[in-house]
Amino acid sequence: MAYWIRVNYERNEYIVDLDRLSAFASAPNGKITFWLPSSSFPIIINQQSNPDGYQQVLDYIQQVLAHSLSGSWIQVNYERNDYAIDLNRIGSFCYSASGRLTFWLPDSSIPIIINEQKDPDTYQKILDFINRKTGHLLP
Repeated sequence: MAYWIRVNYERNEYIVDLDRLSAFASAPNGKITFWLPSSSFPIIINQQSNPDGYQQVLDYIQQVLAHSLSGSWIQVNYERNDYAIDLNRIGSFCYSASGRLTFWLPDSSIPIIINEQKDPDTYQKILDFINRKTGHLLP
């Protein structure tokens, strides 16, 4: 089911289906970034400049993180941002000899690198997802 919102950004109005987005980044300063589908164009909103759109996006993020039926939405803290990511939309994962897991956010060129020592819970959730989704076990 589509979850359409209207967002004002840089003097333009966008109508965006949040169900088509694969990731959101929340910065410590309260800004939320998401990337338009099939594009690398970021939309950055905050509570002061767009209170309605901001609240709708925040509510949506909380909803998908709490009620993801397949458990594919995860929350990751990476480089001082909190990311909400739908792992179902990730097209590749890289496991390095040092044990790091890397994947790239769709519709963006941002790599997310997870290390077992720094974030063991998220690391294990991603390994479990990879095994469940692909049938491949990573060490």
